[in-house]
Amino acid sequence: MATLYEQLRADIVTAMKARDAAASLALRTADSTIQRASMDLSKPIDDALVISTLRKGVKNLADANLEFEKGGRADLIAANKAEILLLEKYLPKQIDGAQLEALVDAAIKETGATTRKEMGRVVGALKKRPEAGLIDFAAASKFAQAKLP
Repeated sequence: MATLYEQLRADIVTAMKARDAAASLALRTADSTIQRASMDLSKPIDDALVISTLRKGVKNLADANLEFEKGGRADLIAANKAEILLLEKYLPKQIDGAQLEALVDAAIKETGATTRKEMGRVVGALKKRPEAGLIDFAAASKFAQAKLP
């Protein structure tokens, strides 16, 4: 089975052959960002690096959409949403809802946290879990804040 990076590279070729300018630009940008991250970290390109790099890219695009909404730029919002949908194809589905709340509860019990001052330990425990790559830590932090006095 091909790695995420190999799949991304194959999709770049497919998009270029189909003359899909928007998709090929988005995928080539993602490719260069992944290569840059690999050089910066002096690590070979693996699935973990691809996922973390693409997550950062999707987050940056989502943040940019908020700014574009303030400026009334619907054209740029639509372009960013299309790029986000394209990049999310390469990302595993994140844990959300009741499953995330159960993980946060387990981390609170595991660490014995009783106040919000101990939230760092809860988040640290979540980061050590095997499914840490699938956790949205912003949402997990909100669950922890709601549960801790």
